[in-house]
Amino acid sequence: MENLIKNNPTIAIVAGEVSGDILGGGLIKALKVKYPQARFVGIAGKNMLAESCESLVDIEEIAVMGLVEILKHLPRLLKIRSDIVQKLSALKPDIFIGIDSPEFNLYVEDRLKAQGIKTIHYVSPSVWAWRQNRIYKIAKATNLVLAFLPFEKAFYDRFNVPCRFIGHTMADAIPLNPNRTEACKMLNIDENQRYVAILAGSRGSEVEFLAEPFLQTAQLLKRKYPDLKFLVPLVNEKRRRQFEQVKAKVAPELDLILLDGHGRQAMIAAQATLLASGTAALECMLCKSPMVVGYRMKAATYWLAKRLVKTAYISLPNLLADEMLVPEMIQDECTPEKLVEKLSVYLDETESAVQNRQVLIQRFTELHQLIQCDADSQAAQAVADLLEGKVNG
Repeated sequence: MENLIKNNPTIAIVAGEVSGDILGGGLIKALKVKYPQARFVGIAGKNMLAESCESLVDIEEIAVMGLVEILKHLPRLLKIRSDIVQKLSALKPDIFIGIDSPEFNLYVEDRLKAQGIKTIHYVSPSVWAWRQNRIYKIAKATNLVLAFLPFEKAFYDRFNVPCRFIGHTMADAIPLNPNRTEACKMLNIDENQRYVAILAGSRGSEVEFLAEPFLQTAQLLKRKYPDLKFLVPLVNEKRRRQFEQVKAKVAPELDLILLDGHGRQAMIAAQATLLASGTAALECMLCKSPMVVGYRMKAATYWLAKRLVKTAYISLPNLLADEMLVPEMIQDECTPEKLVEKLSVYLDETESAVQNRQVLIQRFTELHQLIQCDADSQAAQAVADLLEGKVNG
């Protein structure tokens, strides 16, 4: 029986949205090398489906973002979650892997683990930053957590919760020395030109709070450095329209290069980047673009966040480095004048400014190497070790 499991396991995987499906696709591909006869079943998007994963539910059914949207669809989501537990309980897979989507997957993991099915949660919730008591719920529901970042594993170790650091898939996807010429060619822009990339966030609330100060910052930068041009990647048509509406009021005369997506290429091409806090800051670090992180939110939300968040920094480069590597201009600090002051450190052409840029890019490269571990293969190995009883969860 044990040999049958080793050679022919049934592996259940649930991805809750597009980014999880991308991870799932990479994981299945790596697992197939170890288990060519494995059966994969769960909730899959196009990447997992392409790797022959059987999907019990259309991923679109559970890919719901935003509190209002979730509340609206809650009865249906709860029914899907209950149905998945029922179907997987009957199937009795050898292992269950929940990719991100903790509200959905931790429930499924908890129910299946109680039946003796091994469970893995892939992508740690930000439990190290806020609502730290969730660690006990995670410990109860999972045999193992797969973490992208070393400080996440350090947090789990403090509570003796099994966790493996596997590196970050984004660090595998982006070269250590990104090709600026190639990026400029892809964007159809002049590589001899100096650019600042501006990323005001992927959510409507972020663009609402950040578009104005970021545009005002660009206006001031243009006066200070007339040769500068601005690259503005926007994640979708909705965010583009929202940004353009703010620009029409705040900076109608400002010449910008608006991009549909292509955030990565914009950051590689830029001499400096101004961006909202989030995963984009990690991507910016991997693109080796000196950055200033800005963030604003409603006053009540900020008051609450200050009391709930337990970390010294909010941006991933600073959390990784465990020092204030890049400026974080939050709430009242996020003013055009202060943003210009911080960006000027990267844009001045003095000898000391050039040297500071080089030192920062070297630190970015060291941090990139720290988390460039072939994450798909590392995740597959962790699954194999748990499947074959080489680790205990």
